[in-house]
Amino acid sequence: MPASSNAATTHAPSDVDLLTAVPLGTVRDSLSTGATSAAIRAANGAAQAAANGAAADVPATSSADNAVDSSAADGADTGTHEPRKRPKPGERRVQILQTLAAMLEQPGAERITTAALAARLEVSEAALYRHFASKAQMFEGLIEFIEASVFNLIRQVTERETDGRVQAARTVALLLQFGEKNPGMTRVMVGDALVFENERLIARMNQFFDRIESQLRQSLRSAADAAGSPTPTVDANVLASVLVSFAQGRLQRFARSGFKRSPAEHLDAALPLLLG
Repeated sequence: MPASSNAATTHAPSDVDLLTAVPLGTVRDSLSTGATSAAIRAANGAAQAAANGAAADVPATSSADNAVDSSAADGADTGTHEPRKRPKPGERRVQILQTLAAMLEQPGAERITTAALAARLEVSEAALYRHFASKAQMFEGLIEFIEASVFNLIRQVTERETDGRVQAARTVALLLQFGEKNPGMTRVMVGDALVFENERLIARMNQFFDRIESQLRQSLRSAADAAGSPTPTVDANVLASVLVSFAQGRLQRFARSGFKRSPAEHLDAALPLLLG
């Protein structure tokens, strides 16, 4: 996926340096172009299976049509007769998702039509539907990537750190850094790109943030217990809600500013204030 040009925020050390613990190198490495492609391939295995079973969403085709090499068909759609190199399994699907994410980074890209996506790829809309049953499935592919990437990073944080407060700080930081590194994905995360799409996509992104909040509650409950709080569950619930709202607000501002306002702006000062 295209990377954001925003510079990484420099964090000054503090007594309890919440952000040094953030695996910045891990985040950047895992979001590199090569890793992104691999993650998208892995994340979209389920989408491929769904596409195979979603015949109702696609115009019927004969077995002979299905036997046609999709890369050659894509070449024919452009009006040229030069055969294209046969893509590796899943390669065209990855290309479609990468192009969709790149288009979401452009101004006024809240609603992207399959016609515009096909034009960018220089294929016909029918060529897109050989790989995805619907545009909703394309967005589901992006959501699969977001979920797989973010929760894999959170899992690494919780496995390495025992301090719940540090876990919570890292979780918020990596979420914001993921958004900054993947601007097009940010538009999906905050729902701007999903307004005119299937309602289940918005529900799925809501579930994504619910899972983030649940993980934060677990981390903060353990920190409250360790600190001897008389109401650890209440404390954890309230603070987890505040942190998720903070992260969502930062991502919203990033998207609405045309990706000019870094979601990690002043994060080294903001997180200690929020965490107390």
